[in-house]
Amino acid sequence: MKKSRFIYSNCFVYLANRISFALSTRLNKTVNYIAVLTASICCFVCISCSDYLDVVPDNVATMDHAFKNRLEAEGFLFGIYSNIPRSCNIDNNPGLLGGDEGWLIDNADNYPNPLLWGIAKGEQNTQSPMANFWSSVHTGGNTLGGVSMWTAISDANIFLENIHKPFDLDDFERNQWIAEVKFLKAYFYFWLLRMYGPVPILKENIPVSASSEKVKVFRDPVDDVVDYIVTLLDESIPDLPLKILDWQMDLGRPTQPMAYALKAQVLTLAASPLFNGNPDYIDFVDRRNIALFPQEYKPEKWEKAVNALKEAIDIAHEAGHELYDFHSHSFAKNLNDSTIIRMSIRGAVVERWNPEVIWADSRGGTTGYQREAFFGTDNKNNVGMCYGPSLNVVEQFYSKNGVPIDEDTEWKEVDWYALRTGDTAHNRFIRQGFTTVNLHFNREYRFYGSLSFDGCLYYGAGKTTKDNDFHLLQFRADNQPHGFYTKMHSPTGYNPGKVVHFLTTQGVNQAATYYEYQWPIIRLADLYLMYAEALNETKASPDEDVYEYIDKVRNRSGLDGVVNSWSNHSINPNKPKTKDGMRDIIQRERMIELAFEGIRFWDLRRWKLAELYMNKTLRGWTVTKTKSEEFYQIQDIHTLKFEKKDYLWPIQTSELLKNTNLVQNPGW
Repeated sequence: MKKSRFIYSNCFVYLANRISFALSTRLNKTVNYIAVLTASICCFVCISCSDYLDVVPDNVATMDHAFKNRLEAEGFLFGIYSNIPRSCNIDNNPGLLGGDEGWLIDNADNYPNPLLWGIAKGEQNTQSPMANFWSSVHTGGNTLGGVSMWTAISDANIFLENIHKPFDLDDFERNQWIAEVKFLKAYFYFWLLRMYGPVPILKENIPVSASSEKVKVFRDPVDDVVDYIVTLLDESIPDLPLKILDWQMDLGRPTQPMAYALKAQVLTLAASPLFNGNPDYIDFVDRRNIALFPQEYKPEKWEKAVNALKEAIDIAHEAGHELYDFHSHSFAKNLNDSTIIRMSIRGAVVERWNPEVIWADSRGGTTGYQREAFFGTDNKNNVGMCYGPSLNVVEQFYSKNGVPIDEDTEWKEVDWYALRTGDTAHNRFIRQGFTTVNLHFNREYRFYGSLSFDGCLYYGAGKTTKDNDFHLLQFRADNQPHGFYTKMHSPTGYNPGKVVHFLTTQGVNQAATYYEYQWPIIRLADLYLMYAEALNETKASPDEDVYEYIDKVRNRSGLDGVVNSWSNHSINPNKPKTKDGMRDIIQRERMIELAFEGIRFWDLRRWKLAELYMNKTLRGWTVTKTKSEEFYQIQDIHTLKFEKKDYLWPIQTSELLKNTNLVQNPGW
């Protein structure tokens, strides 16, 4: 049977990735480098292959060699880890640039039109799909997705089928490695489920001697895929550690809190409108006439999500996870409370292995995203500064009273876009005497902790020891420290300062020095807000249980609870007391708290709200102007287009031609 194009065109990339992963994580010692190299070479010649999916192993003799002892098997294990999609890579994670949170400059110097930006532009297609994690086709030297998840799943199956062979591997470590691989396999399936919906379940690899008809697998219904993922995670949990004890060697490897959190994510996705009785897919069947989506809404799915989320939160607490507080940082002694709150919001994302992070990508890789978001304070050297949050997202943050500004009674007569001068009351956020707009005053701490804007005071980038000596950031064309450059500026007049580590800096006439951190995949605030969401869906009306966990997140940001905030400051004071009103509040809370982390992209899909948000015109300021009254004129950046078919990814046409048992997702 012929090997797939993936094997031939990417063998050396695959080998390099496996070695790179072992080097970039701290799971290895010198002896392991040799093991990874040896096992990776073996894996190269035995990677699964098929004309239809990468699920048929080849060269069994070489595979036996790859598992002849512990070191060889460990190298293969590291190779499976290398298949994890890089969550902070803008060419790997569609959640970062594929949605409506912000926009880039066309043909920017550092990243000229990243591939996955095309998703937001409406350029997704069936011939060469972007973020193609099904078949991982490469074109012109640029990946359109990354490693095929079927290759990753096949590798996991190979490992599980052969890990009994190493003679010098004790049972304790063998069982833990098996648990790790089951966790990884579950994550690979979760990644596919979230993108494609129903996918084939491959519990084991198809034998190399199988007929072509056996290889032509069918897609399995969504609920079956969810059940299989949950089964894998349940099987993995008993043999995973509660927490990592060896920080030098094992950070990034699965723990029980990670497995429980992933299980909770999967069940929350399954309970959400996209996958729970979605009428748009009522006629979506395969060639056997089997329905691939649930035919009716099942409220008990939310009950399952509630139970899983509570388990995940409890085990996370037991392992020592808590919401991040910058008070614990050595720099905090020189800062006042307002700066500390802002830095708690920012630090929850950028502070390495802080206690809020349940799972982070141990390979780092945050330089690229930081480069696009970092506003250079001295010159333009090595600063991308070409990604700007849209005005749409800027407006979504709450007022200082913890309610939307279009609901706040104190904002009823306020002209959001009228010019206003920085005053003493805001001198921790806005330079006193600087002309900006009302929109930047009287906002919540997450507004000031997540965004950089014209006239704001920026903590970090070399200024961390004095509370009254922050950088003044200016976005107007005549006031930027390096001069206005058409291919290196914010297209909207904002930057997502939240994702830039405060120790990332730039000296005068020097290139920027980026402080790498591990990108959080799951953090505790995410679980808290999902738990509040799931609880709200199971009750006739919200109660204290629903409010408790959303209020925990709000309190870290200096806000009062939702009931008090709406009662005292909203034109709709009873909103948190209704199920629909509370649903809207929780969804907005997630979009604020998790902004620029690649999560909104997936949330809008599972809520079936992408058509509402992704068919709007993104707006920003007229950034090429110099005078305040000209700069603060709203300009249209781009009009988004989202259709029903965009909720699920297209399967590449060539895959459908190879496997006639596969059916395309609706609309494609």
